[in-house]
Amino acid sequence: MKRIFRKATFITIVVSIIFLIVGSHEIIHRTSEPTASAAINPNTPTPVIIKPPIPALPLNDQQRFLNTIANKLSIIPQPGSYEYILLRAYGSVFLNQDFNIRLPQKVLLNNEQETKEFQSTLTMVRVDGTRECFLQKPAADALNKAKLLQNIRLKSGNVGDCTRTFALNQRFWQKYANNRTLNAVKQGRETRILGVVAPPGSSQHLWGLAIDLQVYSPLQREALNQNGWFQTVENDVPHWTYLGLAEEDLPNFGLRPKVVRGITYWLTPI
Repeated sequence: MKRIFRKATFITIVVSIIFLIVGSHEIIHRTSEPTASAAINPNTPTPVIIKPPIPALPLNDQQRFLNTIANKLSIIPQPGSYEYILLRAYGSVFLNQDFNIRLPQKVLLNNEQETKEFQSTLTMVRVDGTRECFLQKPAADALNKAKLLQNIRLKSGNVGDCTRTFALNQRFWQKYANNRTLNAVKQGRETRILGVVAPPGSSQHLWGLAIDLQVYSPLQREALNQNGWFQTVENDVPHWTYLGLAEEDLPNFGLRPKVVRGITYWLTPI
């Protein structure tokens, strides 16, 4: 009787092992089956498609905007402060969700040294058809795709249209404004100048995510919009900002469209 029991036990164990082997083989087969591209080249990485998370829709525009940029800035500026005024004018760029984009942790870079330290962390790529126009790689790649669809040229054709140094940002400011104007901006008494030129240390051009372009036709605008480029500074017609988002997603992040003389600007809601 014991021999029969031992034999039955042995058979049960063997059958269990067979099932385990077959089952584990099936799991490995399912999880490691190569895609068509991997079968051609096993070293080819699988592309990762990133869909930006949409902020909670029950929030109002201002709350959704501030909620989205909260993880980009070390401190959200207080309403009424100079930094808050700058965030209102130029802060749309902080909505960018691309992991390969780098942004400063504050809205104002204080001097040339601070600007150089930040810009030294950027991966820059030349814009096709230019000699010295460089942008952060995702922004340049997106612009180059738009340029394949339409003939899009720089505003003036020189480096000032693209990524700028702190000194160049300051030089542009001094061309259009002065210290008295800057004090008025800081006190909230003057805002129109912000659509003409950015105060020193606050330009989106410092971050490699803005460019000045010659854009005249709806087809040119469509090509830029389709590749994540939008006009975000009211009345600054040649200025384009790389947001890296689809146009239909912009309201979900709180941006508001405003049409001025036939041009749609996507403005912050603060």
